[in-house]
Amino acid sequence: MAHATNDLVAADIEGYLRAHENKSMLRFITCGSVDDGKSTLIGRLLYDSKLVFSDHLAALENDSKKVGTQGDGLDFALLVDGLAAEREQGITIDVAYRFFSTERRKFIVADTPGHEQYTRNMVTGASTADLAVILIDARRGVLTQTRRHSYLVSLLGIRNVVLAVNKLDLVDYSQDVFDAIEADYREFAAQIGLTDIVAIPMSALRGDNITELSPNIPWYTGPTLVGHLETVEIADDLHAGPFRLPVQWVNRPNLDFRGFSGQIVGGSVRPGDRVRVLPSGQESTVERIVTADGDLDEAIAGQSITLTLTDEIDVSRGDIIATAGDPPGIADQFECHLVWMSEEPMLPGRPYLLKIGSRTASVTIAQPKYKVNVNTLERTAARTLELNEIGVANINLDRQIPFDPYTANRDTGGFILVDRFTRATVAAGLLHFALRRADNVHWQAVEVDKTARARQKGQRPALLWFTGLSGAGKSTIANLVEKRLHDQGFHTYLLDGDNVRHGLNKDLGFTDADRVENIRRVAEVAKLMVDAGTIVLASFISPFRAERQMARELLGAGEFIEIFVDTPLSVAESRDRKGLYAKARRGDLVNFTGIDSPYEAPENAEIVLDASGSVSAETAAETVVDYLRGTGILTPPEAS
Repeated sequence: MAHATNDLVAADIEGYLRAHENKSMLRFITCGSVDDGKSTLIGRLLYDSKLVFSDHLAALENDSKKVGTQGDGLDFALLVDGLAAEREQGITIDVAYRFFSTERRKFIVADTPGHEQYTRNMVTGASTADLAVILIDARRGVLTQTRRHSYLVSLLGIRNVVLAVNKLDLVDYSQDVFDAIEADYREFAAQIGLTDIVAIPMSALRGDNITELSPNIPWYTGPTLVGHLETVEIADDLHAGPFRLPVQWVNRPNLDFRGFSGQIVGGSVRPGDRVRVLPSGQESTVERIVTADGDLDEAIAGQSITLTLTDEIDVSRGDIIATAGDPPGIADQFECHLVWMSEEPMLPGRPYLLKIGSRTASVTIAQPKYKVNVNTLERTAARTLELNEIGVANINLDRQIPFDPYTANRDTGGFILVDRFTRATVAAGLLHFALRRADNVHWQAVEVDKTARARQKGQRPALLWFTGLSGAGKSTIANLVEKRLHDQGFHTYLLDGDNVRHGLNKDLGFTDADRVENIRRVAEVAKLMVDAGTIVLASFISPFRAERQMARELLGAGEFIEIFVDTPLSVAESRDRKGLYAKARRGDLVNFTGIDSPYEAPENAEIVLDASGSVSAETAAETVVDYLRGTGILTPPEAS
């Protein structure tokens, strides 16, 4: 197995390199519960492959004495656990990718974390894997985290599994223990659709059944781990599927060349093939397949290429070039699986960014249909998803995107969700299908539009969004602004936070999820009223920037005016006529903004009003009216 023993290296190095270059590649992950021996296994593979340099080996020997867990022996896990925190705790936190090879195959292995709080890292490692090695400590058997990782393996489309029953040396190499664990695991695996399972008894630390069959386990006659990894056949569904090329870059080095660059994620393509560009639906024919090494007669999944087309059609980054006769679907509403990866819970109705391939869209999530108990596979009701929870929900995008179901193509059916402000990845998602209702709902053309309605009223429509703490004075100032505008003959309507909870939002509480839904509904109502040509005033605590941004994006440029009624918490609390702050301080009122729920102050509000008491409410209201007058809101459209 070791490269150093290969006679070809000494006899014909160029021949050896050519042979090495043409080896097939297998990507796999190791996963399971914490301390099942994943890092030790990978360290053993690297060591036995003679891929540990002499200086690394010396460092390993030194580190094993200092922080190792094997006494005077080598602690192979230290070859993989590179983070200081991992070495100190003896666990894996990050996903560690390692490369090794044998005479028959090349491998990229991802060592994924075992602790439950790092399940999100496991999803990252599994997203590109062809096979999963699921380790089980022979002393502990199948655990909840084993089931969770196995469920994710199945969900993410990995069908080939190695059940590595590790640390068998600690149970005297008992066949009864191994058989019981294998039977228990196969029973669970059958429920989640995992059937291609090879169970191997082993000791990663001792090297039993890793590269050679162990004399310590004479009752086992199956393959070694490396023997199986070298020979397992992975279904190449992507090569057999329809052609898919997500466009990453429009390549225009000069006036005479225009190509579309990206990595093929499905099927194959040849010059002369008829293709369709999604979502526009325009068709053309492939003229050339260009690479740095020259033109190709054919390109297949996994290759990075540049296509030129025979027709001058509009193609942009994020589009997909696909087989004309078998294109992906196009939709903006889907059912999907979500694996929540953020410590902040999922909030239905909150806008997130969805990234699929090279395309980005804004998305909102409906309340989950259910979440999955990965231990029992029971589906339970859910209002939200917490860290590491898995559920099914509908999502709504702000634009149509080309897609395939995840089961057909991981790249065109898998996506991530990103927080709009922190840019942190909060979830991984798998598209199931487009919702039929999206095909049945269309915009109805109307002849009287917003401009006509506004012209009739002699004003420009706008949404004045008053935000601030409870007791800041939002409603007082908004009421004074509306009174001034009404007295001057303008058409207005005031949406007040308390008032809408008597009707439109009477079913909502004050959890973060309910607050998000409260603002989402109000923003949609305000959008309709702005479309009616009205100047709308909305007075809401609206504590989260994301929802205020969502409301802004529903309207046209200049139509959303954020007004921050800036009041210190101590001042707002001193005005507590309703006694709400007092209740919150006593713990009788939970999720109260400013006490046990955060308020995210605006960063770039159009108007900031000092409402600490130094400026009267009347003066603040006049400031708002002056702003409206100065920006032309109070001017008839035809006068501009």
